[in-house]
Amino acid sequence: MKLFRCLALIILAILFCATSLPATASTLIKDMRLGNQADGARVVLDMNKSVNYRVFLLNDPKRAVIDLDDTDINSLQTKFKNQVVSKTRIGKMSGNDKRIVMELSRAATVKKAFLIPPQSGQGWRLVIDLVMSTESQFKNKIGNSYALTNNKNFAPTEEEKSGGWFSFGSSEEESVTKTNRKRIVVLDPGHGGKDPGAIGVYGKTYEKNVTLAMGKELKQVLQNKGYIVYLTRDRDIFIPLRQRIKIAQNYKADLFMSLHADSAQNRNATGLSVYTLSDTASDKEAAALAERENKADIIGGIDLGGNTKEVNDILISLSQTDTRNKSSKYATYLVQEMARSVKLVKNTHRFAGFAVLKAPDVPAVLLEMGYLSNRTEEANLKTQSYRRKLAEAAARAIDKYFQDPEIASN
Repeated sequence: MKLFRCLALIILAILFCATSLPATASTLIKDMRLGNQADGARVVLDMNKSVNYRVFLLNDPKRAVIDLDDTDINSLQTKFKNQVVSKTRIGKMSGNDKRIVMELSRAATVKKAFLIPPQSGQGWRLVIDLVMSTESQFKNKIGNSYALTNNKNFAPTEEEKSGGWFSFGSSEEESVTKTNRKRIVVLDPGHGGKDPGAIGVYGKTYEKNVTLAMGKELKQVLQNKGYIVYLTRDRDIFIPLRQRIKIAQNYKADLFMSLHADSAQNRNATGLSVYTLSDTASDKEAAALAERENKADIIGGIDLGGNTKEVNDILISLSQTDTRNKSSKYATYLVQEMARSVKLVKNTHRFAGFAVLKAPDVPAVLLEMGYLSNRTEEANLKTQSYRRKLAEAAARAIDKYFQDPEIASN
């Protein structure tokens, strides 16, 4: 009997302790800072640990909204403003979720939102960059479909969809449903129509046909992964280089990839290479290739040589934005993945002034899949199985690119 009583007391003690254990602590927002940047504003939230966030824009009035899951905000300083933000307030959502609303004094878009883990004596930080924009650019980014989030599993509840889940303690209600925006990739099969591009060893293989076949192959692989994919051309037609850029911009591409196959006087030259835009070519071969590719527009009656100043202006502009850095980031992933599947040239990531890469607002890469002047590579590029191998490697690189914290926050 004594043994039974002891066991009962132990069980009761365990149950009492279990029910007395505190719930997992919420993320504590310790401080909020707002600073000016040359083109907008940076908001920084100092926290004791990581948090699930969603950042998006609302209109009438213009607002940037930060939703934070399971968060405590004790006494946060919100009486500040700058060239973009005119007023800040904090509201409570369902459960312990919080919302920070920043009223905007002018049109702006959310350029980045990302977490910084503890480092250099500082704790977790959520960083949000707002960049000044035109009215049109602001309106094109309004709504939850453009929200930036680190929570891939987030899905709005029915209560959230109905709009009855949020209040500032007044009659104001705001409803937002978050969906993970699908990334848009534009593939550009090089050459086409009256521009055959490089020609194979025996004069029967045209670059324009190889690139189109590769474009269709890669499109299928990417669509199977859930990407939205467009081709600049889906048949044998000629499209000027500048028009290819416009196509990517019109589709609001998150990534642009131009597909090509090289040629060289040295029939032993082999290997795949990747190019990104630069005003200085990485070597003579890169410079010669860019010049050769850019002359394709002369075939269609457009001479790029008469726009040197404009091209230089674009290059200078590119160097002042993060577009070129994003292009290089994807190029790095692409080289890594291709190295696992096919032969590469030395110094695989190269730089040159390709006209087709000059969209200042779309990260862009040009892939040279190999040399049609080499018998082995010509034969490989003509086979569906080899093109599939290239497509799968390119798709893995695209996955890694969009999963990169800096890119995922855009």
